[in-house]
Amino acid sequence: MKKELWYEKQIPGDYRALSESYGVSPAMARLLVNRITSGDDRRLPGRDQVIKYLEPDISGSYSYERLPDIGKCTDILSGMISGGKRIRVIGDYDIDGVCAAYILTTGLKRAGAKADHAIPHRITDGYGLNERLIREAAQSGVDCIITCDNGISAASQIRLAHELGMTVIVTDHHEVPFHMEDGVRVEELPEADAVVDIKRSDSFYGFTGICGAQVAFKVIAALFERQGLGREQMDDLVEFAAFAVIGDIMPLRDENRSLVSAGLKRLSNTSNPGMRALIRAQGVEGCELRPYHVGFVLGPCINATGRLATADNAYELLEAEDPREAERLADMLVAMNNDRKDMTEKGTAKALEQALSPDMEEDRVLVIYLPETHESVAGIIAGRVREKTGKPSFVLTDGESGIKGSGRSIDEYDMYEAMTGVSELFEKYGGHRMAGGLSLKEGIKPEILARRLNESCTLSEHDLITKIRFDMVLPFSYVDMRLAGDILKLEPFGPENPKPLFAVRDVRLTNTNIYGKNRNVLKCSASDKGKTLSAVFFGDVEELLRFINENKSISLLYSVEINEYRGERSLQIRIEHYC
Repeated sequence: MKKELWYEKQIPGDYRALSESYGVSPAMARLLVNRITSGDDRRLPGRDQVIKYLEPDISGSYSYERLPDIGKCTDILSGMISGGKRIRVIGDYDIDGVCAAYILTTGLKRAGAKADHAIPHRITDGYGLNERLIREAAQSGVDCIITCDNGISAASQIRLAHELGMTVIVTDHHEVPFHMEDGVRVEELPEADAVVDIKRSDSFYGFTGICGAQVAFKVIAALFERQGLGREQMDDLVEFAAFAVIGDIMPLRDENRSLVSAGLKRLSNTSNPGMRALIRAQGVEGCELRPYHVGFVLGPCINATGRLATADNAYELLEAEDPREAERLADMLVAMNNDRKDMTEKGTAKALEQALSPDMEEDRVLVIYLPETHESVAGIIAGRVREKTGKPSFVLTDGESGIKGSGRSIDEYDMYEAMTGVSELFEKYGGHRMAGGLSLKEGIKPEILARRLNESCTLSEHDLITKIRFDMVLPFSYVDMRLAGDILKLEPFGPENPKPLFAVRDVRLTNTNIYGKNRNVLKCSASDKGKTLSAVFFGDVEELLRFINENKSISLLYSVEINEYRGERSLQIRIEHYC
């Protein structure tokens, strides 16, 4: 995989004066300017902009009034509540879908609704709204279905619900299906009674990077105001919206940054018995939780049960009131996640064997067929393949009802649009620019999908070069505990707000020691022009050691962090890339 370093262009200015004005180090002043400003006409930010960035406030989020059909949605829900009608929330089996369903169902009940929920089974139902769930709701006497994190592509299912006498509200954040007419993109909105989707072309929300749980949170906020209920009654739901933002890999900028900042503070001291049990089971009790803990420690446990069994287990965890039951469910989710890890590692090895073979060398879009791999881990494996190859990647498996798959993309490739271009191959498909899911029609082979996607692919050789962006060249002489502390003020880190990355040349690595069960952790000393720092590297240690032995000095891309061990805090750098 080819890599290219991209340097974050600096705005000219007196950064020492800015650092004094902002009360931060000069290096931090440069970081702030790059994080706050964007576009071609970039200007140095004022002090008010800096304070707003360093002290994110959830109250500054966009109003729910900007969402399309929000008025219709609350009118319907209010009428259902006052009429004593039954409402069923239908979510999805991933983090976002589970959290969204919990937020909607909990909020509706607090508003006086007769509400319950249903979550599709990944294997037997597939993604989103389906005929079984529709008919089951009708048989149960449900009057209104409200979806969350799904529904925008469920036109036929919504028609069935109407035929069976039910009202349908869609709340979603996925791309609206479309077709092209004379080169013009024409949306195909489902004929629901209200469609609250941030991606509608007539939405003027102001920020399209919110997830399904956030849309659900906004719906409840609008309903509470309509019903005259205090917003403080939904304060405890903030942590679940934030959990979903991180788990669904939403950009951590704009209002997402404020929400995640507030949500993580609540999550670190959560009153929810299920979350408390999961935090304890994963050994992070008492920690100041960060996006890493949600994305790589807690969140995968919520996802694992939806992949290997049923997401109802995760929902029951969030809803659990008895600590013993919460502990039982948390332990179950952790065990499932460990099983999921083993399956993923085996599947990834097989997928990379295909992806790196001469047969796929010329393919710009990878379609990998792993018939015996569990379909629930296809998306994770596709992400691993993309990371290794730098190419958009689909992983297909044999599901119970045919060949299914998931894809993960790169910035330069709109995966949803590409799938739409070959939509006649699919029984069902959906997703967004960076990821997608699909079911192939009977008789369509994986090699047909591979050929069609590559025939229509316009990616150039340069598009397939992985761009590694770093913030600035920073010699070790500028690295100290003050800078490390300043960097923490840029949190939470994640997509579109990454941890700052610095470059330095001619570094010597000495005192190397290998750790970890898989010998994938290297601790060493890094020296630059007379200053030595403790350093850590996670990855292929043997490859790095060979590189060190062959080169007297190396160039690094590194991040700065504070290492906490047994109550002691020390400065260290993390080696992210080397050459």
